[in-house]
Order: sequence, then C-alpha cells, then structure tokens
Amino acid sequence: MKNNPSKQKVINAASTLFFQKGFHGTSVRDIADRASVNVSSISYYFNSKQGLLEYAVTHYYEDYLASIEDTLQQCDLLSPIEKLQELISTIIQYKQSNYQLTCFIQRELSLDSVFVREMTVTYLAKENFYIRKTFFDALGNRVKSEYKQYLLMQLKGMLITPYILHNDWKDQVIGEYSHQIFIKKYVKVIHDWLDFTIMSEQEMKRKVVH
Repeated sequence: MKNNPSKQKVINAASTLFFQKGFHGTSVRDIADRASVNVSSISYYFNSKQGLLEYAVTHYYEDYLASIEDTLQQCDLLSPIEKLQELISTIIQYKQSNYQLTCFIQRELSLDSVFVREMTVTYLAKENFYIRKTFFDALGNRVKSEYKQYLLMQLKGMLITPYILHNDWKDQVIGEYSHQIFIKKYVKVIHDWLDFTIMSEQEMKRKVVH
C-alpha cells in the first residue's frame, strides 16, 4: 500500500469520507473525485467499495497490532508498569495518527453487524489479550482481583474515548502539531490515572493495616 501512491490516495480519501459521511453515505464516485482518480481505478484496486473498506480496515489493524507487538518486544526488559506506559503511548499515537479511520471504525464497532463480528474474532480479541495481560502484569498484587476487570474496562474506555466522542475534540485538534500535543497530554492523563489507581489501592491497604 505504501509503495503505490494512487492506491494510498484512494485509502486516504475513503477514510475522510467514511469519517464524514459514513460508509453507506459515501459513493465510489465521491471517493474517486476526492482522490482525483478514475472510478475504474477503485474497481481495479479493490473490486468494490466493500472491498476498499475491508482492505483499509485490515491494513489498519495489521499495522496496529504490529506496532503493539514491536513495543512489547522492545520493552521486554522494562518494569511491568513502564511496559504498560509505553504500550499506552503506542496505542494513542497510532490511533491519533490514523484519526479519521479510527473514529469511523469505532463508530462501526458500536453496531452489531457482520463487520463487527469479523473484527472481534480476527483482531479485537488479539488487541484485548495484549492490553489485558500487560495491564494485569503491571497491577500485580497491588489491586484486589475482583477490581481488576473493572479497572481494565476503565483503561480500555480511556483508550477509545477520544474516537467515540470526537466532536468534543474537533476544535482542539487541528493540524499535525496539535495532534502531537493532544497525544502528549492525553497519554499523561492516562498515566496519571494509572498512578492514582495503584497509589489509591496501596493507601487503602495501609489504612486497613493501621
């Protein structure tokens, strides 16, 4: 995909239009016009609009999971908490760098469809495994077992919230520089939440002891 500029232009155009108008509200002609290519080019590359969607989402998740795996491998010698912090940074960096497609995918995932079921079986289960394991390793024995699943839900919620409630951020994230500022600040918020969660539980244990 990266070695074919015309194909990449189609992917970028489709990502923008799917984000703005939804999949069903976007026509092949719309995509071709925005990408400045012939409609026949889209048929040649992807067969159909559905084929284009599947290609874009597949490559999104394959690159996403590869970035997660690379981060976990590179951070193998770090402490569990440092490893989790790096994973969180990687996830937000990737989602923000693919902002429009991320928002579109998150919107589609809120629906019960064949698309969602395929994504769940193929990619989301693997994503959940990496996040869950890294998070639970970081928590260790600091948090009661019955609370861990609830905290995991909170973490996963924070990782997707900007892409579900993207209208709340649209006036704050404009241009590449502001995207980078957002990444830096939002990652810090999640790191602070993690510190607070662990510290709070430890404080509670100390109070019980005393």
